[in-house]
Amino acid sequence: MSVIQNIRNKYAGLTIGLIVLALIGFILMDAFKPGSSFLGDDSSLAKVNGEKIEYLEYQRRINDFEILYSGQQVVDDNMRAQLREQAVVELVKEQLVKEEAEKLGLTTTAAEEKEMIYGANPDQAVQSYQIFLDPDTRAFDPQRVKNFEQQGSQLDPNSDIYQQWSKAYEHWGAMKRYIVRNNVTNKYNTMFAGAAYVPAFVIKHKAELEKKMANIDYVSIGYDNEEQITVTDDEIKAYMKEHKADFTVKEPTRAFDYVAFRVVPTADDTARALGALIDIKADFENTTENENFVNRNSQQSYRGNYVMKSTYMSQYSDSIFSKNVGEVFGPFYEENFYKLVKVTDKKQYPDSVKCRHILIKTQQQQQPVAADSIAKSRLDSAVREIKAGVDFNQVVQKYSDDDGSKATAGEYTFAFSQKEGISKEFADFIFENKVGAKDTVYVENASYAGYHYIEILEQKDMQTAYQLATITKELYAGEATENEVYGRAASFVSKNNTAEAFDKAVKEGTYDKRFADNIAPTAFKINGLGPSRDIVRWAYEAEVGDVSEVFALDKMYVVAKLARVQEEGLMKLSDNIRATVTEILKTKKRADQLASKYGNKNDLNAVATETGSELKSADSFNAATSFVGEIGYEPTLTGYVFSNKVKKNTVEKLKGETGLIFFKVKSVYDAPNSNTDTTFIERERQMQQNQLKGNLGYQVLESLKQDAKIKYNTNRF
Repeated sequence: MSVIQNIRNKYAGLTIGLIVLALIGFILMDAFKPGSSFLGDDSSLAKVNGEKIEYLEYQRRINDFEILYSGQQVVDDNMRAQLREQAVVELVKEQLVKEEAEKLGLTTTAAEEKEMIYGANPDQAVQSYQIFLDPDTRAFDPQRVKNFEQQGSQLDPNSDIYQQWSKAYEHWGAMKRYIVRNNVTNKYNTMFAGAAYVPAFVIKHKAELEKKMANIDYVSIGYDNEEQITVTDDEIKAYMKEHKADFTVKEPTRAFDYVAFRVVPTADDTARALGALIDIKADFENTTENENFVNRNSQQSYRGNYVMKSTYMSQYSDSIFSKNVGEVFGPFYEENFYKLVKVTDKKQYPDSVKCRHILIKTQQQQQPVAADSIAKSRLDSAVREIKAGVDFNQVVQKYSDDDGSKATAGEYTFAFSQKEGISKEFADFIFENKVGAKDTVYVENASYAGYHYIEILEQKDMQTAYQLATITKELYAGEATENEVYGRAASFVSKNNTAEAFDKAVKEGTYDKRFADNIAPTAFKINGLGPSRDIVRWAYEAEVGDVSEVFALDKMYVVAKLARVQEEGLMKLSDNIRATVTEILKTKKRADQLASKYGNKNDLNAVATETGSELKSADSFNAATSFVGEIGYEPTLTGYVFSNKVKKNTVEKLKGETGLIFFKVKSVYDAPNSNTDTTFIERERQMQQNQLKGNLGYQVLESLKQDAKIKYNTNRF
């Protein structure tokens, strides 16, 4: 015991010290992990002029976007990538405007916020909600906004009605946040739009230019013989420095080469899909439970719709429609699927139907518009008026929620080929019943829900329609194929994980090599790759020459090599810039050569003969145009022709955009009936001013962005 006690006494301090060092080590390890906020590591999404945009706000914005868009379309991976990028853009824009708005004293007060949402004349987005409109007058009713929110606050979260209306309240909450946060930006844009003005003299000057006309003869020697002209990288760099504004970027970009290993179905995958249909063909032909059989065996659900041969889009339509009821055609390959098609019924249908209707909605885009009982009551009132002899069109204008048919007194004409695109309950009524039938039909779909009163007015051209049951098996790559393709990609990386090895392997092999250029730090999608944020993040963390790991994307595996890092400032010389500037400098050198060789000529016929060119004329072009005759884009030529520097019937030369141009002005005159009257000028002035107002907000924001210091934390996206 005494020995143990001596050890405790002697080494207690050392033990405690080691424990403390170990704890510090763990903390420091965590501190240097990507995304850690310890020791001052920035956990924000971005900084705009030093002000942070917090990651949590970015997540909230994405959530709001998905709520607002989900009622309009499916939010898939492509849409989600687009919304994420949009969220970053919007957050940066709001921060830029916030800085300027604070200087100008632009704010949103509590009273103003209340007025925008609950006032008698709120934001237009609030007034667009159908549920906030009076069912009889269709006018906005602010009390209905408060009633809607009060009703939502009183609902039991576990009740069926809460589940039914919860999306509506969620959507409304996201919309309110959108309206409030955009108010200052709207004020800022409106301030500039209100200051936009186009003076009348600008329009008059343009009209005067359009009034002046000219006729010339010319010989154009094209800049197309450049084989002997060389341009060095030093010349290109010097040109870039001279034209610094054209080659300076405010936002960093990345460029990378990549090899795509595409996942393509193999013969075994084909045999699997085809074999599955062959195995069940006999059972499919014998079953009477067609819907259940299709839903059990097909990748696409049973539809049970009727189609006419004239509109059935398939190269196998003759074979399919030659079958008797109960017979099966296939398997055959079409639109990436192997298919079996069974004729389950034949029936006579009209090729087209004319009808008229009145619609009272209960929902719009899955958002409530009116209670079911109120909708029924309104439609009953409309039907009573019709039965009492009131003109149908008058009733339509008074009651119907279908703006699309108000101009035609509620009438529609539908072809049978449109049947599948119409709400099922509506389509079944007008195609299954006979002329003269009338009834109330309830419809519910993703676009709207509500009650229709329908009358069938006319039906034409009865034809045979076929009910088809279709079983599909998609031709896709199986697990073995996926593993094999991934294995090739992984093997490529392991053998070629340096820039030199990557380039050599691509050059010697048969790989699908592509190039991605100008990839912004905020990008979530890359052309040719689709949603690919992981690659973008890697590109901003890697160094030039680094080879990536294997990235799994939609139907492909990708290995990338970082080719170029472009930070803010003067662009680095790249192949694209080299090609562009080389053409510019070659053109300049060629122009100098041609001018030196033919510059002393003062006879157009002699120039045409000596150069093998053609003497041509450009007649009746005006001083406002940048295009002259067959020469094309030559604004400098236009300027010279209508200037006081050029004498008539004197040969002049000009280094143009497309060639060295020798020309002679034959005449300059004013066109008759030119647009210089007061009415025309005022109309043009208003049009240009409205265009300026519409574009000015965007231009100001772009200017703010150009002047701002924006730093993105790409690993936080």
